[in-house]
Amino acid sequence: MNKTTAFAVAGAFIVGVIAGWVFSPSPSAHDHASTSAVAQADSPDEPSIWTCSMHPQIQQPGPGACPICGMDLIPLIDDSDDNEGPRTLSMSESSRALADITTTVVERRLPIAEVHLVGKLDYDETRLRSLTARFPARIDELFVNFTGVPVKARDHLARIYSPELLTAQQELLTAHAADPDSIFTRIAREKLRLWDLLPAQIDALIANNTPGEEFELRAPLGGVVITKNVKEGDYVKTGEPLFRIADLSVLWLHLDAFESNLAWLRFGQEVSFRVEAYPGEVFRGKIAFIAPEVDRRTRTTAIRVNVPNPDGRLKPGMFATGRVEALLTGNGDVAVPELAGKWISPMHPEVVMDGPGQCTVCGMDLVPAAEMGYAKPGDEEAPLLVPASAVLRTGRRAVVYVALPDRDRPTFEGREIVLGPKAGQVYIVRSGLTEGERVVTHGAFKIDSALQILAKPSMMNPEGGGPVPGHNHGGVTATVTTPAGGSGSDSLMLAPDLAAQVMPAYFDLHAALAADNLPAAREALSAMMQVTGHQGALPDLIHPLLAADDLDNIRRPHFETISNALIAAVRADPTAFTGDVVLMHCPMVYEDRGADWLQSDETLLNPYFGAMMLTCGNMRENLTATDESDHSGHAH
Repeated sequence: MNKTTAFAVAGAFIVGVIAGWVFSPSPSAHDHASTSAVAQADSPDEPSIWTCSMHPQIQQPGPGACPICGMDLIPLIDDSDDNEGPRTLSMSESSRALADITTTVVERRLPIAEVHLVGKLDYDETRLRSLTARFPARIDELFVNFTGVPVKARDHLARIYSPELLTAQQELLTAHAADPDSIFTRIAREKLRLWDLLPAQIDALIANNTPGEEFELRAPLGGVVITKNVKEGDYVKTGEPLFRIADLSVLWLHLDAFESNLAWLRFGQEVSFRVEAYPGEVFRGKIAFIAPEVDRRTRTTAIRVNVPNPDGRLKPGMFATGRVEALLTGNGDVAVPELAGKWISPMHPEVVMDGPGQCTVCGMDLVPAAEMGYAKPGDEEAPLLVPASAVLRTGRRAVVYVALPDRDRPTFEGREIVLGPKAGQVYIVRSGLTEGERVVTHGAFKIDSALQILAKPSMMNPEGGGPVPGHNHGGVTATVTTPAGGSGSDSLMLAPDLAAQVMPAYFDLHAALAADNLPAAREALSAMMQVTGHQGALPDLIHPLLAADDLDNIRRPHFETISNALIAAVRADPTAFTGDVVLMHCPMVYEDRGADWLQSDETLLNPYFGAMMLTCGNMRENLTATDESDHSGHAH
C-alpha cells in the first residue's frame, strides 16, 4: 500500500461518521447529503473509495452494499495520525462529534444485579405423608371419597374392620386389667400406637373397657388429600397405600437460573415472585437449594425456594416469575447487610440467629453467614465496573476502547481486559483497567471497524496486518454454504401444522431481537408458549429463555435452534404456511458456518447482532414461493 492509499485508508473511521453510519434496515435509510457535508468538513475532496467495515478487501468507487455481508459501504477519508500506536486511533474533533462517540468513567462501587427466573410451584416434599395399611383390614366406609378434599389433623378418613385389630385391642384390655403398669400393658399399648391409633383413641378404648369392632382411621396431619387408592369394600393387606396427604402451608418453588447468573445466587437469599392468578401481588420465599450441576441441554441450574403459604392461596402447579436482587463484592460474595454476623441453618434458610446454636426445625448446627457466601458491605474494596455497552466480545476475548488523556486530538486505544460476572448493565473488571479511566460506551464498534480497515489489531483481528480472520469468504460472492442441520446440536423437531401456528410469534421474536428489545422478546416467547403449551421439546427450550436478562442468552444458540426447526418444518410442507417465509443467512454469527433465520418479508434485519450489524447477511430464498414467483438468491 503506497503512502497516499495509506492516508486514505487511515481515515476510515470518519467513516461511518461521515456516512451517518448507522445500521439501518435498508441502504435507502442513509442520507447521502449528510455524507457529502461531512466529506467537505474534513476533506476538500469527495470520498473516492468506499469499503466495508467488516470486509476491508471490498473497495468500490461509489456507495452501495457489501456484496459479502450486505452492510452499507463507508467512505475512506484521511483523518488519522500515522504516529499513533498499533492499537490506537486518532481523529479530529469534528469526526468524533459526527461519530457520536461517548465515554464513561470507570468506577468502583457495589453493583446491583437483578436476576430474573421462571418456574413452577410444587408440593413441599418434606410435608407429604402417605398412610399405609398397618394391618389387614376391610374398608367399610370412606369419609374422604375423592381427591382434593382438605382435612385437618385427626379428621376421620375411613371406617375399617379388622380381626387382627380386634385381637390387639383385647390384648391391651386383658393386660391393663391385670396390671395397668406392667410391661405387657406397655407393649400392647405401643402395638396399637404403631398401628396408627391416636393416643386419644387408645385412652377411650381403656375407658370403655370394650374393644371396638370397627376402627376410624384418622389423618395424622392437616392438608389436602392428593391421592386415594381405596374404595369402599376393598380389602387391603399390610403395607398397601391408602391415602397421600400434602400439607400446603409451605410450598416449593422450582426455578431455572442461567449459569451466567449463578454468581448472584446464594442459599438463604430472598426471592420475590408473581403468579398470574394474583396480578400485581408479590410473594416471597427463600432459596433452600441450588443444584450442584448445570442441565446440559438447557444450560440452566435448578433452584428451589421455600415459600410460606399460610392462607393456601398459592397452588401447586402455578407458574411463577421470580426476581432476586443482589449486591456483589469484589471477590464474588453477595453483600446482605441484615445477615452480617448472623448464623443460618444449612437446611432451613428461614432459621437465622444472632449466634451459634441448633436449627429449631431439624436440630442441625447453625453455620456463620460468611460460610454461605455472604459478606458485609464495606468489608473489602468495591469491584471495578465498566458499562456493558463498552465491551466488545468475541470468543473468550473482551476489548474496550479507552480515551487517552492529554492528547491534542481525540485518541482511543484498544485494550483487552479480563471480565468478571455481568451485573445488569455493567461488568465487573478483573484486570486491564484502572479507576478513573474513560471507556467508549457508544461508537466502540465504529472505532474497531476503522482499525480493521487500517489493518491494525482490533477485536475481530487481534494480530492486525491483513483481512479479518473468518471474514474473508473468498471474493465477493454472497453465497455461503451452511452444513445441513445447522449447528449439529439441534434435536428440536416440529410438525408443519404446529410450526405454522408458532410462526407468527416467531416473527415477533425475530423483530424484537433485531430491535434489541428484551421485553418484546419475552412477550414473543410467552406467545409462542401459549401455542405450544408447557410440555414438549420446544416449551422446554422456551421456558428458561423467559427468564433471560440478556438478549445474548436468547440469540445464541437458542434462536438458531428454534429457527432451524422451523426451517425444516417449512421445507417439509410449504403449503402449511400462509404468506411469505423468507430464509436469511448471516455468515458472521459463527465463524465455521454462520446462521440462518426466517422473516416474513425480504427486508433483511439481523436478529443475531441487532443494531450493531442490522443489515449484515443475505437472502437465501423464499421457502413458500411458487415456481412462478420464486426469486431465490436475491441478495441484500
